Amino acid sequence: MSSKAQQQSMPIRIFATSFLLLWLVLAAFPFLWTLWGSFKVEGDFFSKADWANSVFGNLTRVETGGSFTGDGYYGAWVQEEFWRAALNSAIVCVCVVTISLTCGTLGGYALSRSTYRYAFWFLFFALIFRAMPPITLVSGYLLPFFEWNLWGHLSTTIIVLVAINQPFTLWMLHAFFKNIPKDLDESAMVDGCNRFQAFRHVIIPVMWPGVITTGLFSFLLAYNDFAVTTMLLSKENQTMVPKIASFLGTTQTKGNVMFAVAAVVSVTAPLFVMIMVFQRQIVSGLTAGAVKG
Repeated sequence: MSSKAQQQSMPIRIFATSFLLLWLVLAAFPFLWTLWGSFKVEGDFFSKADWANSVFGNLTRVETGGSFTGDGYYGAWVQEEFWRAALNSAIVCVCVVTISLTCGTLGGYALSRSTYRYAFWFLFFALIFRAMPPITLVSGYLLPFFEWNLWGHLSTTIIVLVAINQPFTLWMLHAFFKNIPKDLDESAMVDGCNRFQAFRHVIIPVMWPGVITTGLFSFLLAYNDFAVTTMLLSKENQTMVPKIASFLGTTQTKGNVMFAVAAVVSVTAPLFVMIMVFQRQIVSGLTAGAVKG
């Protein structure tokens, strides 16, 4: 590249870098502000008299003796037993991801290799089911759950979330499998593998990034769900998101809002860590699903 071309592209690079930095600051600011405020008392973080109180922590210093306090985290995790909600969320997410991926990989592989016309119609109706608002699907489960005395348990929520999530995982994994040449299956079976062995030892390792990407989206659906978990879980079996809403519903009690702020940070932080850990697999999986093999 000539020096003249480099000089012409320099302003573009500066503009692009500045824009990305500005976008990053604006995108990260709500979480960073919430993280900062979670170590303050309610009077500082929600101060109407002077916004500087939330920065310097004047009331926090008066009430606790320091500029920062962990009372919000202690109140949420210990006093209000937020750890139970975290454990419930972990159980729900692990079960939903495991069942969805197991059924999705087997079903997606079978439909991608099927030569029958019913495969298209099966995926078509699955797409219609996925397009329906989840709240309309939940109402259909309420009557049998009440009659069979199953309402309020984690198992009922897992069943409903899998039912809502399964069409998405089926479609996504079907697209990944379609991009894998059938020659791999045939070569594996020529070498002595049966259909399942070819699927397990040859196909799955090739599309592992796609499985991780689909599993992450399934995890996020179960992790962030509010409507289903609120309607189907009792107060004792709440997951984290409905538990945060219960803190906000008791704002007349001093400190409960800060329990919610601390809980929001506790819920959001693991998502950042997960994205950082699996970012390469996510990019590889989305690229594999977008490029025809």
